[in-house]
Amino acid sequence: MLLTVSGPPGSGKSTTAALLADAFDLEHVSGGDIFRQLADERGYTPLEFNKLAEENDQIDRDLDRRLREIAVDEDDLVLESRLAGWLAAEQADFRFWLDAPPRVRGQRIAEREEKAPERATEETQAREASEAQRYEEYYGIDIRDLTIYDLSVNTARWDPDSVLDMLVTAVEEYDATADEGQAQIALDDEF
Repeated sequence: MLLTVSGPPGSGKSTTAALLADAFDLEHVSGGDIFRQLADERGYTPLEFNKLAEENDQIDRDLDRRLREIAVDEDDLVLESRLAGWLAAEQADFRFWLDAPPRVRGQRIAEREEKAPERATEETQAREASEAQRYEEYYGIDIRDLTIYDLSVNTARWDPDSVLDMLVTAVEEYDATADEGQAQIALDDEF
């Protein structure tokens, strides 16, 4: 089974994906962890590395290609990244989108990165705008198009365990005979 968890920074992707992986005894692969690791290895903050990616499209393309390969080649995992639902395409059994208001996401990031909430919110919104522009330019993906997702959840309204319960219920209650069709995603050969 391949489950994807996508959403903007601070939406609870990592927390939820880890809980979901545990609930179904699946491997958890995080695009954010890979991106942050690449940034750290090169001596950049994630925001600096994101800015560098604006000038060097190979950074995004390499990361996205790797995540796509994982989605195609591996089974029994939860793939977590902003584009996981798109990258996994027809390979995904379920695609989940998580979100929360910007101030909530900024507060979460501020706590994680030990910075002022206003600064975290500002940086996050700049990062989101930058990424949205690049996804559209590189792949023709409108990250705001949520029609490919099976379920979208505002994680500010429920605690992590409640969000997990919703996703687990969606997977467990799925009836293939009643399925009128999974969202089809046509990917360019650019991945």
